[in-house]
Amino acid sequence: YQEALAIRKQKLGENHPSTAQSLNNLAGLYSFQGRYTEAEPLYQEALAIRKQKLGENHPSTANSLNNLAFLYQAQGKISQAMYSLTQGVAVEEYNLSKNLNIGDDKQKQDYIRTVSGTTDWVISLNLQSAPDNLQATQLAFKTILERKGRILDISTNSLQILRQRTDDPESQKLLEELEDIKTQQANLTFTPVDKFSSPEVYRQLLTEVQTKAKELEDKIGRRSAEFRQLSQPITLDAIQQQIPANSALVEIVLYRPYNAKDDSFGTPRYAVYILFPNGEIKAKDLGEAKPINDDLSYFRANLADISHNGVPQTPIPQLKESARQLDAKLMQPIRQMLGDTKNILLSPDAALNLIPFEALVDENNQYLVENYKITYLTSGRDLLRFKDKFPNQQSPIVLADPIYNKEGEEVALNPQPDQLRSSALCNSGDRKFKRLQGTEEEAKTIKKFFPQATVFTQSQATEKLLKQVKRPKILHLATHGFFCETPDTNSLNKANQTLLKNENPLLRSGLVLAGVKVNDSAGDDGVLTALETTALNLVGTKLVVLSACETGRGDISIGDGVYGLRRALVIAGSESQLISLWQVSSNATKHLMEAYYGQLKNGEGRSEALRKVQIEMLKSEIKNHPSYWAGFISSGDWTPMEF
Repeated sequence: YQEALAIRKQKLGENHPSTAQSLNNLAGLYSFQGRYTEAEPLYQEALAIRKQKLGENHPSTANSLNNLAFLYQAQGKISQAMYSLTQGVAVEEYNLSKNLNIGDDKQKQDYIRTVSGTTDWVISLNLQSAPDNLQATQLAFKTILERKGRILDISTNSLQILRQRTDDPESQKLLEELEDIKTQQANLTFTPVDKFSSPEVYRQLLTEVQTKAKELEDKIGRRSAEFRQLSQPITLDAIQQQIPANSALVEIVLYRPYNAKDDSFGTPRYAVYILFPNGEIKAKDLGEAKPINDDLSYFRANLADISHNGVPQTPIPQLKESARQLDAKLMQPIRQMLGDTKNILLSPDAALNLIPFEALVDENNQYLVENYKITYLTSGRDLLRFKDKFPNQQSPIVLADPIYNKEGEEVALNPQPDQLRSSALCNSGDRKFKRLQGTEEEAKTIKKFFPQATVFTQSQATEKLLKQVKRPKILHLATHGFFCETPDTNSLNKANQTLLKNENPLLRSGLVLAGVKVNDSAGDDGVLTALETTALNLVGTKLVVLSACETGRGDISIGDGVYGLRRALVIAGSESQLISLWQVSSNATKHLMEAYYGQLKNGEGRSEALRKVQIEMLKSEIKNHPSYWAGFISSGDWTPMEF
């Protein structure tokens, strides 16, 4: 390091960025050896060069600021560490705001991962080293709010900006191309490879479509950035102002604790940050993630264990025991921090997105739904988006009881095990979809509440019709949903592994509609994937109800929610969503939906309406098992709808 520094100084000069890199490297070595007094002036010199030659907001400047903070933290100088770290995080935020406007979704994910280590470190500095330091708590919480769910926010805003520009032909053309390319991606995913002349031809076509989709996403991001108003920076004050009285924002985050002395990250842990309407912030480490996730898996398995005829298989005592076990680790510490606050705006992280918190059981053997009102958010930043209200253009639209194929036949998405398409789509075997005739009654019930609603059933309930829907007030879809787990890449050859790596995870979940043609690679095939759903125009749609199975599932992305239908509906512009977390009983669903719309018509909020129905079912003798009433969750805007 000393020799490299001497060469760079001689050949490039004392103030060259590469000289700063050598100074930084040497300082890092000294810091690792505990030679802090020797490291600090070198870090300071590197920082000065980078500021002068690269600028105040260059990523390398952030690197120098963060390195100084590491150095100070290792020495226990928390106030000095906070001073440097606050500046470093601000520079990273500046670059995030510039660079996340461009590129496709995967590039955005890759870019935000470059600062994930800082996110983990800011949280662990607060919780592990300075739990009583208000500045550290505020910085950690602000960083979480800036970064958690950030990509979803940008994707939603970009499309919303272009959808509003109806008088701009170029913007509208981009939206049309987007819908077309997503249809092509979805159709290729579902078309059997043997329909092509060879697997190589299939792979080539899929690669070409993926490339075009990436290019189009980049164009849309750049185009929307041209019209985007100067976005206001995220502040705790701005979010605090959107929290209703007697409520609290509960932000749960998964992080890796950082050890500044040996520059290493530890085993992942969960933490919670709570923001109250008066600006008070509380934070707490909840413990290692693995024991919580293990309890979560057992709890969810008990909830989702339902027979083919819709009857729960797990006895209530066993289910409540698993619910209590998870609650003790997860929500009981949070309740102690909440005090008398009963209205929770909840933003889970990682696997916690896949459970209904309402079905957890407290120390008094009561379900949380009995005492708490819960609304689900991707991030507390969602509260800022809810301020913007857009008008809807159509009365409620209902699609129900699709006829999937010829009368009496079942439709199967029938993959072969050695194909990329099938492995990525449904590696768990055939997916057969029987007609849901009971949903026709569900549609009639909704029509009773909303006489102005337009209902499409049987052969009319098509993918093509759904794609033509424009900003209805309510969109209700009663059909089969599906989610396919990520396949084991070891079972695929290298060519297929590459394609799977580039595949959009929104292709593995969706809805099945009338006239399914899974052997057809052209036009609408009757399978509406979550990816295609993102291209729907639901700006101004107050509520989307997915009366279908597994519509809340998807690929888990730490810090960015679930890549599935819920995410797709947010990107499409809908204000709120009612979605399912497992295969739900059709009879219980019909009852729940009828009661839910009745509560909405009575003026209840979108979350409270569901809670009241759940409590009613809980008190009944027949539908009191949580598998009946806890299968649906309400996400997004919780306020009442105007009728």
